[in-house]
Amino acid sequence: MGHLRVNSTRATTARFVATHSILTLDARHPYAAKSLVDAQEMHRTVMSGFRGWVADGDPEARSQMGVLSTWSVDLKAAALVLVVQSRVPGDWSRIPRAALTGRPHVLTVDRTFKAGEVLGFRTVVNPTRSRPSGKPVSEKARGTRVAHTSPEHVKKWFLRRLQDEGEPVTAEDGVVRIGAWAEPDTLGIRMLPTVSSTDRHKALRIGRAEIRGDLVVTDPEALLSALAGGLGHARAYSCGLLLTR
Repeated sequence: MGHLRVNSTRATTARFVATHSILTLDARHPYAAKSLVDAQEMHRTVMSGFRGWVADGDPEARSQMGVLSTWSVDLKAAALVLVVQSRVPGDWSRIPRAALTGRPHVLTVDRTFKAGEVLGFRTVVNPTRSRPSGKPVSEKARGTRVAHTSPEHVKKWFLRRLQDEGEPVTAEDGVVRIGAWAEPDTLGIRMLPTVSSTDRHKALRIGRAEIRGDLVVTDPEALLSALAGGLGHARAYSCGLLLTR
């Protein structure tokens, strides 16, 4: 990216407000262990903190409450650390007390982002591409979504979502950009274990990758949309939460 220019047609600042819940669980406890081995159980663990805000069974409950999450495991300490972002406060009293190593830490994030500001970031994403269906173009058949499996392809996936100063939020190919830019060579990519579920209602297999680095804010309002809505697919299964510092 060249010298940062402020586009007068865009807001140069934007304010982000959300609730973050940080939970540390004993990875050896059956409750946590089930969430680790089954993506659907992890989804249930996350959503257990938000009962009553919307009607039971509402298919858009997660998006209405702005629930996004990410987790990591410290194998030496046998600790599962779960970070949950939401528009409404979480109630974690339904998680067995014995499964928690301490009280959940719930805080309000209230931050104003400015054009040109540099942010450290981390995100775990489900980077995918569409595999052609093989059917004639005239049939407009949707391709099969498959996960990228190499750091090089994950980086290309992420670079398509970066937004240089002056670029529109939506690219010509329909990809929605994130309101920030990064130097490609400084990005750290790590492939993570695939998560899956054998739930009889929804079998899942989700490829994941962690991306770290620094972002330069180019469009604060677009960045807020990315922070609030998440990146890519599988956002109901602990992918897509963009954490900044």
